[in-house]
Amino acid sequence: MTTKITVERPGMLTTVQDYPGRTGYWQVGVPPSGPMDDLSFRLGNVALGNPEGAPGLETTMAGPALRFTEATEVCVTGAPVTVRVDGTPVPQWRPVIVPEGGLLDVGALTGPGLRAYILVRGGLDVPEFLGSASTFTLGTFGGHEGRTLRDGDVLVVGDVTEGHCAAVPSEHVPALSSHWEIAVTEGPHGAPEFFTRDDIDALYATEYEVHFNSDRTGVRLIGPKPQWARADGGEAGLHPSNIHDNAYSIGALDFTGDTPILLGPDGPSLGGFVCPVTVVAADRWKLGQLAPGNTIRFVPVRSEHAASRRDLGVARRAGLSLVSSGGGDGDDGVLARRDGNTAVTYRRSGDDNVLVEYGDMTLDLALRARVHALHQRLEGERPSGLLELTPGIRSLQVKVDPDVLPVPKLLGLLAEAEEAIGDSDELEVPSRQVRLPLSWDDPATREAIQRYMHGVRADAPWCPWNIEFIRRMNGLDTVADVFDTVFAADYMVLGLGDVYLGAPVATPLDPRHRLVTTKYNPARTWTPENAVGIGGAYLCIYGMEGPGGYQFVGRTTQVWNHRHPQPAGAFENGTPWLLRFFDRISWYPVDPEELLDLRADLAAGRGGGVDITDGTFSLAQHREFLSENTESIESFQAVQSVAFAQERARWEAGGA
Repeated sequence: MTTKITVERPGMLTTVQDYPGRTGYWQVGVPPSGPMDDLSFRLGNVALGNPEGAPGLETTMAGPALRFTEATEVCVTGAPVTVRVDGTPVPQWRPVIVPEGGLLDVGALTGPGLRAYILVRGGLDVPEFLGSASTFTLGTFGGHEGRTLRDGDVLVVGDVTEGHCAAVPSEHVPALSSHWEIAVTEGPHGAPEFFTRDDIDALYATEYEVHFNSDRTGVRLIGPKPQWARADGGEAGLHPSNIHDNAYSIGALDFTGDTPILLGPDGPSLGGFVCPVTVVAADRWKLGQLAPGNTIRFVPVRSEHAASRRDLGVARRAGLSLVSSGGGDGDDGVLARRDGNTAVTYRRSGDDNVLVEYGDMTLDLALRARVHALHQRLEGERPSGLLELTPGIRSLQVKVDPDVLPVPKLLGLLAEAEEAIGDSDELEVPSRQVRLPLSWDDPATREAIQRYMHGVRADAPWCPWNIEFIRRMNGLDTVADVFDTVFAADYMVLGLGDVYLGAPVATPLDPRHRLVTTKYNPARTWTPENAVGIGGAYLCIYGMEGPGGYQFVGRTTQVWNHRHPQPAGAFENGTPWLLRFFDRISWYPVDPEELLDLRADLAAGRGGGVDITDGTFSLAQHREFLSENTESIESFQAVQSVAFAQERARWEAGGA
């Protein structure tokens, strides 16, 4: 008989999640989601005899009231809450029976922490999206209709499997606090290249406070402003936190400008900001219990001593306490360097990721070609324990299960791959021409700027008009010149998922079309879906609503098929992302009303004004083009450099 659960009160931000979530799509900007406190979630499932990743509910601050049609065993874990079955108090961390027709009432928090978990024997039976039942509310997919629960929703309990039910041993119950110590490893981007030694010392010495503006995408912290080891990010942007976009690790401490943010399971996969330390995998559960006003101390640990994420009990805590007083690896997050025609730097990004960086910190398509060659080789070999490969502008992040493929062994495989790649200068790859509509200076982007000025920062030099700021930074005479430059460019897609869901990070093939600007500092809290912006020398199309930092130029049509798995326009069947690596984007102008019509057209499954033509890209031919136009390229860059310096001086004089 099918057991159903009716939601009589949804609680706060209650969603369906499973573990480990939606894996395998990090390279196209789809986060794993899953329980933010995976430890409490998995312990509850084990207590019920379920597979530890079986779908259950996550709730924040105050839980739901759920009516069951049949007698069902449940277990509530996570932060301390009041739990009642038909009005009678019952304990957390142990299976209890809700009788046929009974009501499970999970109330408000009664102690430290932020999130509670409700697991049911048999798990929840919900449709999978891209291989997972986890809810990603920002993308409106997964879980129950891609959203938080509402009054009257009906959930279905899955089939019960053979398994032993038992209370979670008391010594396994996570210790929650208002004052946290969180284990981190050094890297990927630390001192002395990006931060000063004093910055890193201050990072470990500071009690950071959790900001109220935190969520599953990231936990924003309040702490000291870094001194920084460099004046700016060069082509990547005006602020010293800016770098050429690379992949992030969940748990990375991401400095968006001067603001530190711990990236969560709904966070972005790719971005252009430095991360000096990364929370080890076994300690990331703590991010789910960090409440506004809590304090955090970061404790550096040696990566090889970090506990396994597989450990659910005392071994997990013992592994971390063993190294909590021993300091970090002492290598600034740099695992190894390799000289040669193209230098390679191997950077630690937590205990489960290695970031492979090529060459100097410059925008060079030859470096992206090298990344592509390594990506293809590792994808073909696919050694056991390799989980994800995510390319950036001049980097490839390699995510592993360190219990299966330890990082030292991975470094050996990467060295062998480097020897085998040979010369990547003759790269020739499929490269489609993708022509998209662009509503210049769209009303939706104007609204986002106004919201930023009212709610975040009114005195920023890019306000009230991003396009005028872009003009100043690049030494152009008029904003019409910005328009002409953008519409004349062919933007090559170098990465996907820059701000979620197949969002491209792209750069003009012709350097004379590369408008350079900085990113918002601090970042916006809201950006309209499919806004088009420039940050550093890169252009991005925002895949969905959310935070952001690129300077707006307009808005375009959808680059993610929200109808998936149903077809829509130019989207390939079975693939909800529109763009591929090495596609070339070009624009044609439309007015705001026409864009809204095209967006509605695509949302209904029709064309949406997207035109795609097959082609190829040759690195050798591109080099020849650059050689033939060296003089005019250098002239453009000289003017741009002067304007860039003047704008930075204006910032410094104004305290921006």
